[in-house]
Parts: sequence; structure tokens; C-alpha cells
Amino acid sequence: MIALSVFQAAQILSATLVSSPSDSSQAGDRSDSSTKITSVVTDSRQVSEGSLFVAIKGERVDGHDYVNQAARAGACAALVEHPVEGAVLPQLVVTDTIGSLGRLARYNISRRRQIALAEGKDFTVVGITGSVGKTTTKDLVKDLLQTAGTTIAPVGSFNNEIGLPLTAVKVDETTRYFVAEMGASAAGEIAYLTRLVPPDIAVELKVGAAHLGGFGSVDGIRQAKSELVQALTSQGIAVLNAQDPNIRLMTGSTHASTLVWFSDGRIDPQNLPGDSRKQIFIYATDTRQDQEDHPSFTLHLPDLPGIPVTLGLSGVHNVMNALAAVSVAYCLGVRPQTIASVLFNHKAMSPHRMAVSLVTLTAGESFTLIDDSFNANPDSMKAGLDALSGWKSAESGNEPVKIAVLGSMLELGPREEDLHHSLGAYAAQSADYVVTVGSETDDHLDTLASALCQGACQRAEQSPVRLLKAYEEHSAGQAATRVAQLARQNPGSVVLLKGSHASGLQTLANMWSQSDKINGEVES
Repeated sequence: MIALSVFQAAQILSATLVSSPSDSSQAGDRSDSSTKITSVVTDSRQVSEGSLFVAIKGERVDGHDYVNQAARAGACAALVEHPVEGAVLPQLVVTDTIGSLGRLARYNISRRRQIALAEGKDFTVVGITGSVGKTTTKDLVKDLLQTAGTTIAPVGSFNNEIGLPLTAVKVDETTRYFVAEMGASAAGEIAYLTRLVPPDIAVELKVGAAHLGGFGSVDGIRQAKSELVQALTSQGIAVLNAQDPNIRLMTGSTHASTLVWFSDGRIDPQNLPGDSRKQIFIYATDTRQDQEDHPSFTLHLPDLPGIPVTLGLSGVHNVMNALAAVSVAYCLGVRPQTIASVLFNHKAMSPHRMAVSLVTLTAGESFTLIDDSFNANPDSMKAGLDALSGWKSAESGNEPVKIAVLGSMLELGPREEDLHHSLGAYAAQSADYVVTVGSETDDHLDTLASALCQGACQRAEQSPVRLLKAYEEHSAGQAATRVAQLARQNPGSVVLLKGSHASGLQTLANMWSQSDKINGEVES
């Protein structure tokens, strides 16, 4: 963060500054409003000397209850919606701490731009959005740009009105690049984030069916995602998926002077909207996968011979994520040889996203786990199933038995059961066994998981497919027991975990990542 005093922060936020008790020996020099704020946190356990603690009232926890704990840990001030009695640190009182956090982020980014301008140097903000692939692409972009300068990017999926500002305030005078992941579940949310952190480069990955319930239609999703490219100035660069017809429509809503198109396959300009602006084409050919599902391809950059690339990530869907990241790196001058090297060495950075590991249970059974359990929507579930379908044994080159452990997908609107049914049918073509995970306490989750299982079974009844059997389980514990049984019966199996966060599949992933497993079982 670019340091500022408690008094300056109060001015920026139009906050009422409530000083700490002047006679408190515990407050020390923290009663001085000239004390510098050097970091911003919302978790009192992350407080260090110089932290501004932002008290956010959530559904289950109220940050105001932890102001004194933050003070004891060394916070220099607290941002609150009401004064906390007895707090031994200055309090900045505002009506909305989340909104004020955003204003601090906007100030910090604006200040960084001013410093860069004064020094005659560059500072670049890269914004990334899409229905799928945001976090993986963000991680790839960070790794690529880190080779050229200090890069700040969020950990995991800090992509909303709290997570993005918390990452933006980490930018300081030395930051060269800021990579901002921008998510949304309703119209206007990305526009708000771009007002806090205006992008210089905007990446549009895919318009899919994620959060369909909040947007109402795929067209509504397209309009919401286009808010990112709408925020670009005439000096901006729009990085666009040439294979997505909804993203091709976005060219008319951006002032960007340069359009960079990426595609897995050659790009025919005649299939793109007519446009007089500068256009750059970056694409892959000869895409293939090895036995562990690592994609390789020939990368084509303007005016250069093809470059052989192998991804350290698993899953052919990550080719498009990689091409989006390459497009950003190319525009910012990263050398082609460096790009290829980074892509080869890059492994999954954010947890529960196509993380591959070998799991050995205490009874001796083992299997390869593809953990993609962070979240799910129809597009990402299909991508995960495709990755499972393409997996082969590294030792023999033969196809192992494949088990898809699937949880429900949320926020899909009135057609949610039909979408789950169709995804179950898709799974029947990719896996030998499908294990759907519902809930013993949530009827909605259980109904959706049941639709997945029914879809798989009905598809298998209609015509020959890969599926041998589908199991409908009602808790993570039941699913763990079922997978352990199948792994004993089928040594060397490959297991895919995929479902929305609420489905609880991360419980399985976390349990299997530990060494003290008991017969593959977890608490329900």
C-alpha cells in the first residue's frame, strides 16, 4: 500500500475521526492521527503494525466485535460503521465500511498512477472476467508479468466488492502490474469494480451459464461481462475470445484502440466483426494432450514462426486460458521464449482448480485425484468431465477406470433441474462411474444432485455409453465411502471432484490431502 496517515484516510473517506482514549497507556502513539497506515485487512488475525482494520458486518460475524482484538495486535486505526466503546485506537466512522474500502482502493490505484506519471514510468492494470477460467487466467498472467516487473494479483478468487479492493490496496510505489479478477452475479457489479480499478487491458474469456439466475439470460450475462471492456479508454486494449459469439458482439461497446483476438485454432478475420481498429491475432494449432492430460500446441504470434508450447496445467480447456494470458504478455512485451517457459513451469496456484495428486487411503487403495471442486457451472463441469475423459495411465498408456464425483450447481435459474439432468447425461459419456453428492439437510441441493444422477442413468438406458453405474449419495461422507469402495475394486482409478462450493466437495479434497485418513471416510 502507498502509506497515508489516519487523518488523510479520514479526509478521503469523509469519515468522522474518533480518537482513542487519551489516558490509555495501551494506545501509545496510535492515538496520533498522523500515524501511517501501511496495510488494510478485514481479518483481525492478519493485523500487523500499521494495519487499518476494516470492520465488516456479515451474516454470521460482525467485524466490530474484533476491533479491540485488532488494536491489541497492532492496528493503527479501525474503519467502522459505529464507534466501538473502549477501543484503544483511532476509529474512522462511516456509513458503509465496504463502500469505504472501495474508495480507499480507488485512491491507492489513482495515487500509483500519479507516481508513475511523475516518474515517467508505466503502471498497468489488467482486468479479467468471464463465466469460467478467471482465476486460472489471472494466475497465468501474474506468472508471466512477474518476469517483467513487480506484479500484484489476488490470492484465490478475490474478485468481488471486498476481495478486489483488498488486493488493490496492496499496490505500492514499486508495483508495475496489477492483475484484477472481476466477478459478478448481477448487472452493474463489474461496472462498479472498474470504477474502483479502471483497466488498461480488459480480458473477456467466455460468456456462459454461470449465475444465470441473477442475470436472467445468457444475453444478460453478456451485457454484464461487457461492462469490463466498456471501461476501457481509447488507449486501452481489449483481449477477446474469437470463438465466443457473445464476446464477438462486444467490439461495439468498447472504445479500445486495439483488439487482440485469441483462439484454439486459426482465426479467420471474415468471421469477426468488421472493424477499422488495430487487430492482433494470437492462436494455437495442433493441440494435443499427453497421458496426464497436459496440453501441447503450436503458439502463433504475429510475424513470428510457430512456437512449441506445453502447459504445466492439466485440461485441454486451459489452452484458451493460456492463450488469453499470452495475449496480455505479448502486448506488454514479454519475450516469446519466456512465455513458453513460464507456461511449461506453471502449476495450479489457487486451490481446488484442476489440482492433480495421488491419494492413498489407509486401507491401501489409491487413486489419482483431479480436484476441481472450488466451484461449478455447466461450462466448467463439462470442461472437467472432458479432462477426465482424456486421462490415460502414465505407466501403461491405457485408460484407467474413471469416477466422476459431482455436486450440484447453483444460481442457474428456472431451468436448473434440466441443466443438471443434461450434465448428468454428459457425464455418462465421460466416466465409468458417476457419484452424485446431495445433502441430508438441504432439499434443494439434494434435488439438483438427484437430477444429475437421473440424467446419467437415463442416458445409459437410451444408448450404449461409457457409464457402468451411477450412485446417488446424500453427503460428502457417503461419497467418500463409495469412492473408497470403487478404488479398492478398480486399482489405479482416476477421480474427478466437481461441484459448487455449497456442495461440500472441498471437504473430500481437504480430507484426502491429509495423511490421517480413516478408511476414506469423513464426517457427513
